Amino acid sequence: MYRLILVGGGHAHLSVLHTLATSRSNIEVVLITPGTHQAYSGMLPGWMAGHYRLSDCQIDLRPLALAAGVKLVINHVTGMDANRRRVALSDGSHLNYDLLSLDVGSETDLSWLEALGKRLLPIKPMGVFVQRWSEMMTKVAKQNDFRLVVVGGGAAGVEIALAAQYAFNKCSYNATVTLIASERGVLPGHAPGVANRVRDLLKQRGITLHQAHAVGVEDGVLLGNGQHLNADIVIAATGSIPPYWLKTSQLGLDEYGYISVDATHRSLSHHDVFAVGDVCARTDTVMARSGVHAVFAGSVVAHNLIASMTDGKFVRYLPRRRSLYLLATGPKHAVASWGAFSAARALGVALEKLDRPPLHE
Repeated sequence: MYRLILVGGGHAHLSVLHTLATSRSNIEVVLITPGTHQAYSGMLPGWMAGHYRLSDCQIDLRPLALAAGVKLVINHVTGMDANRRRVALSDGSHLNYDLLSLDVGSETDLSWLEALGKRLLPIKPMGVFVQRWSEMMTKVAKQNDFRLVVVGGGAAGVEIALAAQYAFNKCSYNATVTLIASERGVLPGHAPGVANRVRDLLKQRGITLHQAHAVGVEDGVLLGNGQHLNADIVIAATGSIPPYWLKTSQLGLDEYGYISVDATHRSLSHHDVFAVGDVCARTDTVMARSGVHAVFAGSVVAHNLIASMTDGKFVRYLPRRRSLYLLATGPKHAVASWGAFSAARALGVALEKLDRPPLHE
């Protein structure tokens, strides 16, 4: 029987499961994923701040797979051979496929922080982060003068730092939060108005901001300017890197190691492989590594997978020129970023007071 393998239960593959449930066909479909629940990373800062229960942030893949007639395999993919059409699993077994779709995301770059050992807490995988964050909060409640350092000045690092400070203050813990961004500052790629709002918020909340390269040492981090910061825990929200096993997959990769795909999200080197989300790189356009693209591209990949099996017509995913970002700031408050516009209001309240750019921009 014709076999379609889906690797990863991310946003895009939720659309694939929905499509398969509404267009059942006589094929074998297998979903390989590390766990039965898919966590929504966008709600992680809200969970840290106490606004959500953990169950609110998770999607149970089992009923979705059952409705779609998909076999659920709880395992990790540790390698693949695109020329032989098979994937390798962490238990040493292999699965062959006729058609493959990859939605496995990216990994956190820890290359400069590994010396921290047990003090290092990457934000991925999210399941491990959730468990260790809960353990850390128990430790903070018992310890005086706890020092948390967040490395990474992008959206994830900013949201994590603000959520952590809010959680500490709400519980009246004696703890400090420090955010380390690169020399480019916080939120590179966003409008200056957004970065200015965030810097003001960090100052108001008592979060110290450093703009320097950080290297992990045994008891904290060493900054590029020579300053040493002690830390009990260092959260790594640094840049992303592709899964290590792609290097030997035989797939065509871009210069950074991500799967090269066209506008239909089909691999340029192997037309029986599709990839979506952070694991891939478009060759026809520049597309930010953002969950919004995985969500919107999901229906396109779902259509094209069906088209591959039925000799149908492919469709292209055309990303919008700009996307709306709502950056959580700890309490039920967000900073909105949309191109050159920014705004800051309480969540659930209409966004007003937009910072408008000069007319010549």
